[in-house]
Amino acid sequence: MTATAPAPSAARVHATAFLPRLALVLAALLATLFATAAPATAHAALTASDPSDGAVVATAPAQVTLSFSEQVAMGDDSIRVLDPQGRRVDTGELRDMCSGSTIRYGTALHAGLPDGTYTVAWQAVSADSHPISGAFTFSIGAPSATDVTLPNAQAGGGPVGIAYGIARYAAYAGFTVLVGGAAFILLCWRRGAAERPLQKLVVRAWVTLTTATLVMLVLRAPYTGSGRFGDMFDLDGLRAVLETKTGASLVSRLLLLGAAALFVAVLFGVYARRVQESPEDAGTSDGTDHGETERSEESGAPKGSSETSDLTFGLVIGGAVVSGGIAATWALSEHASTGIQPGIAMPADILHLMAVATWLGGLTALLVALRKVPSIERSAVRKFSTVAFVSVVVLAITGVYQAWRQVGTWSALTGTAYGRLLLLKIALVAVLLGIAYLSRRWTARLAEAGDVSRETEDGSSELSDVSRETEAVTVPEDPQRAAQLARQRAARESAREKRDRDADPGRAGLRRSVFAETAVAVVLLVVTTVLTSTEPGRTVEKEAGQAGSTAVPARAVKITLPFDTKGPNGKGSVRLELDPGRVGANTLHLWAETAGGGPFALPEIKVAFTLPTKDIGPLPVLPDPAGPGHWTASGVQLPLAGEWRIDVTVRTSDIDQTTVQKNVKIG
Repeated sequence: MTATAPAPSAARVHATAFLPRLALVLAALLATLFATAAPATAHAALTASDPSDGAVVATAPAQVTLSFSEQVAMGDDSIRVLDPQGRRVDTGELRDMCSGSTIRYGTALHAGLPDGTYTVAWQAVSADSHPISGAFTFSIGAPSATDVTLPNAQAGGGPVGIAYGIARYAAYAGFTVLVGGAAFILLCWRRGAAERPLQKLVVRAWVTLTTATLVMLVLRAPYTGSGRFGDMFDLDGLRAVLETKTGASLVSRLLLLGAAALFVAVLFGVYARRVQESPEDAGTSDGTDHGETERSEESGAPKGSSETSDLTFGLVIGGAVVSGGIAATWALSEHASTGIQPGIAMPADILHLMAVATWLGGLTALLVALRKVPSIERSAVRKFSTVAFVSVVVLAITGVYQAWRQVGTWSALTGTAYGRLLLLKIALVAVLLGIAYLSRRWTARLAEAGDVSRETEDGSSELSDVSRETEAVTVPEDPQRAAQLARQRAARESAREKRDRDADPGRAGLRRSVFAETAVAVVLLVVTTVLTSTEPGRTVEKEAGQAGSTAVPARAVKITLPFDTKGPNGKGSVRLELDPGRVGANTLHLWAETAGGGPFALPEIKVAFTLPTKDIGPLPVLPDPAGPGHWTASGVQLPLAGEWRIDVTVRTSDIDQTTVQKNVKIG
């Protein structure tokens, strides 16, 4: 007689099951503290130039050079230098001066350039495939008026940038649903291969991914260059794109999508017929063969089941290879291929993308099945719960590593825009995991109550029995009347199926929780979209570190300067506020007060900024009147950190004026 161990109490079982879930939640939160559901962009940034922005040099330089934070792709026309009248004064020949970790490019200037202010406009493509651009000015001898207007539009912006961005994220969505839907069918619910709603879902995902990839390929040239839709038909531009890493990746993705089309055809063709013919593979809840199934002579196992299992194994392996290849087209051309440790980052990125697709795409397939399919076995829901658990574990491991590459430090997490967006994402992922936990509880209730399809003791589905009910119907001779009756019967049958499906509280609860998961996942994707266009915290801190040892924490600069023009009513003071008082764009406010403390309506007031240690300036600023005794100017650019001299020139009459100055530290 065999002894049987006593069953543990329900409370003990619940506690034991809860501990792994709690560990998973903590691991996922740790991952999202540093990671994103999609890889973060690592745009290159201009770290220095010679001459520097706003510099005044005594003699004309022989060339203009630009230094970047990481590798970029540039062409002969990527750096343009314009004189005050807007004429090009560079030779148009790009000079590659990269050495070791220094990324520097330049262009030669024509000899004998006259004094004046010159404009440098540049554009490039980061190693992560994102276009970047910018412009700055420098002066020879002394600043002068210039007819050149600095471009406001950034590379990759405008209508072309919007269209390219939509196609890019449509490609991510198509990949997610294509891989996740197929994985849900093969790993969780084989009978789903024969269900029309799931077939439509996966096929539409393939069409979306293929269309988005084609759109990205034809828009790539105008996206990184002119920004005009008309250039998408330029064959020379398309040829140039095909020679780049991104172009080769897009073409490779299209070839892999051809293999994916064959995979989908087999999945919904031969495989769907096999699972319909084999009762075991059709997905009964207990796996018992309720019919008279033909057995193989050698093993006695159901012949159809053995063949279907072999086909399932082949499809799983083939699907994993194809989906991994498609994921690699992102990893090899974008984020993971740049920065530190690309040899580790690219395989981790592939696993990350496939885990995201398996989890969120499978979640979408489950939602469609719960809403559109009359019956789905509880075993399929339980299996997906396990698949989702494994996917989140993979996300946690790869996400922590990705975040270390993109954020790097705790200060970058809280002190940069990228980090603050990441904190918002933490909350969304926490909500998503909480809803997923509720879905698992609904799954457990369904397991206790019976199949989602409410299987009866003999293994058949009540809903299927209802749908198989026949009525003695006299078919009229009139074809139109017969068709009308057929439509009425189909409508009644559909309404009865929906009524029976919605009457199941367990299924309805699971459907609501899965729908909530999907809704939060969509919001998460939106936040991720914004996050991918934000400069990573590691890059921001690196740029701040290169700004100079004299940098100080950003804070508004507030100073008061007394003045005396020696003329009638020439005494007073100027209060100056520069916000945020750091490198880059600042807002300037000036308040002039009389000796008695009232507003001083000065005829003219001017400001200039000079950084003597770097031979930058004076950079003139002419503020606009904002009220009695109040002037303001926005977009005051200070290119470098250091101790700047602020000169304020005030005029109290037609002939009485003076200049007062003070040194301040700019961070």
